[in-house]
Amino acid sequence: MNPVSIATAMLGTQSAQTQLVLATKMAKMSAQSDAAMAAMLDAAAQNAASLANVAEGVGGNLDISV
Repeated sequence: MNPVSIATAMLGTQSAQTQLVLATKMAKMSAQSDAAMAAMLDAAAQNAASLANVAEGVGGNLDISV
């Protein structure tokens, strides 16, 4: 093998390793995002359940204009 082929193979290996590290980090971020979304939906469900017994019309005339 000539030195150019060896150098090219080494650069290809380094590039593949970098891609693998980035893909792993992105997968971890996606998993963390999914967990955060599940927690937010659970909190929203709990809040909705606590408002289930509020009298009809409460908040209907709320003025939020500035």
